[in-house]
Amino acid sequence: MTLVSKIWERTIGFIPREGFFFDRPLLILHSDDWGRAGLRDQEGFDRLKASGLTLGERPHDLYTLETAEDLWALNAVLARHCDATGRPAVLVMNFVMANLDLPQPPRTDAMPHFLPLADGLPSGWIRPGLMEAYREGIGAGLFYPALHGMSHFCRPAVERHVGDGGERGALLQTLWRAGTPYIYWRMPWIGYEYWDPEQAPDARFLSRCVQKESIGQAVGLFARAFSCLPRSACAPGYRANDDTRRGWSEYGICCAQNGSSAPVAPHLDRHGILQIYRNVEFEAASGNSFSLEASLLAAEQAFSLGVPAVVSVHSINFHSTVRDFRSHTLQQLDEFLRALKARHPDLLYVHDEDLYHLVQGGSDALHAGLKHVKVERRRFRKPALRSREQE
Repeated sequence: MTLVSKIWERTIGFIPREGFFFDRPLLILHSDDWGRAGLRDQEGFDRLKASGLTLGERPHDLYTLETAEDLWALNAVLARHCDATGRPAVLVMNFVMANLDLPQPPRTDAMPHFLPLADGLPSGWIRPGLMEAYREGIGAGLFYPALHGMSHFCRPAVERHVGDGGERGALLQTLWRAGTPYIYWRMPWIGYEYWDPEQAPDARFLSRCVQKESIGQAVGLFARAFSCLPRSACAPGYRANDDTRRGWSEYGICCAQNGSSAPVAPHLDRHGILQIYRNVEFEAASGNSFSLEASLLAAEQAFSLGVPAVVSVHSINFHSTVRDFRSHTLQQLDEFLRALKARHPDLLYVHDEDLYHLVQGGSDALHAGLKHVKVERRRFRKPALRSREQE
């Protein structure tokens, strides 16, 4: 990162800026980690248990991979909730574009190859009809595909430990023998795609050229998978800096998704990217910490301030193969959407690119309901972003 970029990065949170406010309640659903292979179903669970690893301490021990049936069930819920214009609810799905193809037995001296999502899933994974189900949902307007990254973890961080003979290398080999790339909470040293946590504070983000190369590869694989280019992106772990945003803009991405501790108005950054901040937690798979009432209250707070309610609901919430997270999540999502529509008959369902065109005044690219939304641009000061992250 250049000196100018570093100064910008350190001071940007303290500078008042112009944000966009809206006279209609707008709802955006954001969801991460689609296409990312985790625990390889019951077989992987049994193999890891036999190796001495105790699973189930946290929900992400049981993160697997969605099935076509999971997507069809999600489609059914989204399709029966329509906004004031008759448009169904739409889920912004952030895709990881490649998975580690883990040989059996895994090599102990080299990083496994990445298998693009467009080319299928790693050996041992069985998900009939999954890619077709993604595309069907996109074609029906129920899913909006966006870019999460090439991988979720920081590749240089993992490469350091593949064959080091230490505890970390042994954990990697144990997981890989069971067909599981990683379980983040057990090994936070793997970092996130653009961020290496064990480097010096000023060097944790990968260099601009490395980030740009990774973004370019992911964009290419995204185009192969979905026959379109991504217009919105969310960095794994929300770990993005000015170099990340510059790389995104150079590949045509116009929206960036962020975590936040409070409702924040969407705003344009210096690269022309619309920064969108999540403000409603809807992580039903997380267990006792989830509250439908709290999610509704957070959405109402956003509406009262004139900013979109931006919901965070990760893909694990819709998984069903090792543990059925899907049924509870869909029941709660159904109630959430029904309650918001009852309270706000003029509610509109939008995705990131809709919002971008709305603030840019591009009425020709808007669906009918948004053409009548009034946008006000005014100054605000952005609060601190939340420090914790979801997988």
